[in-house]
Amino acid sequence: MASTLFTQNIIACIWDFDKTLIPAYMQAPLFRRFGVNEASFWTETNALAEHYKRRGYTISPEISYLNHLLTYVRAGQMAGLNNQILRECGGEIKFYPGLPGFFESSRAWVRAKPEYQKHELSLEHYIVSTGLAEMIRGSAIAPCVDGIWACEFIENPLQPGFINQKEFGLEAAAEIAQIGMMIDNTTKTRAIFEINKGTNKNPAIDVNAMVAPEDRRIPLQNVIYIADGPSDVPSFSVVKQGGGKTYAVYNPEVRAEFEQNDRLRHTGRIDHYGPADYTASSATSNWLHLQVERMCDRIVADREAAVASRVTRPPRHLNASPEEEAARASLKQPKQSTFLE
Repeated sequence: MASTLFTQNIIACIWDFDKTLIPAYMQAPLFRRFGVNEASFWTETNALAEHYKRRGYTISPEISYLNHLLTYVRAGQMAGLNNQILRECGGEIKFYPGLPGFFESSRAWVRAKPEYQKHELSLEHYIVSTGLAEMIRGSAIAPCVDGIWACEFIENPLQPGFINQKEFGLEAAAEIAQIGMMIDNTTKTRAIFEINKGTNKNPAIDVNAMVAPEDRRIPLQNVIYIADGPSDVPSFSVVKQGGGKTYAVYNPEVRAEFEQNDRLRHTGRIDHYGPADYTASSATSNWLHLQVERMCDRIVADREAAVASRVTRPPRHLNASPEEEAARASLKQPKQSTFLE
């Protein structure tokens, strides 16, 4: 008998990282460690595409900062940078109010009612970022998430002929040298579909495979995407078109971010927006709680309706009149014995 792949009783919050969970860019502790001027680095990075264009090269703006970090390593200004150092620097990342505790406390929302528990509803949190995966893994929020998609570096790349080698020499000093994974604002949508289809939980499911809506692990209507601005429009669109919810946050101290989010709402890119404050009584926490609860109610209603439509009612006696009940009762009574019989 055929059955669906997943029970679809999971809700997912998918989060951007920089300017969404933290006030600044995550690389700030890294620059401090190596004494690199952060403003200069980003100014150079933003100018790379135009300068290379004049020299006849085409470079993707999204990959520029990763390449420029590697250039700083090769030039000696960030010599010795490896994945371990990235993790250590991740430990210095400061989060917005309420984090990372919000990620754990919010999971209780889907267990708040008996009917939610009956259907074993759960809430998962994912981070999809154009930042550095190792820094996120080293941060305080890493133990609170169910998956991380972000950029990765390779240390000590394999050399030509490595397939025929039986042993590889161990180098004492590991240093990042190549890009292993790049996540940009467009490929973020691939991560969303991996979460949606369940590729991250079952590698046998290819993200490009055709998967029927009823077979997807987390339907898009069970997804809330939270980010900070226009660069996340592709992800906002995917989730919104799939029936999910979209929410933008802003730094309360930066009016320009508030105005930016207001424009996103007026153009229909997001459902709502609020301050990047995740404390229990904040507007953002209340809005997210409301949406999760509404999704829980819908999932419960859909699952119970499905049971009602697929399970037949057992046979039962029809209602009878008092006279018919009395006649039926008399027939069931045993006859009285007499000596004449």
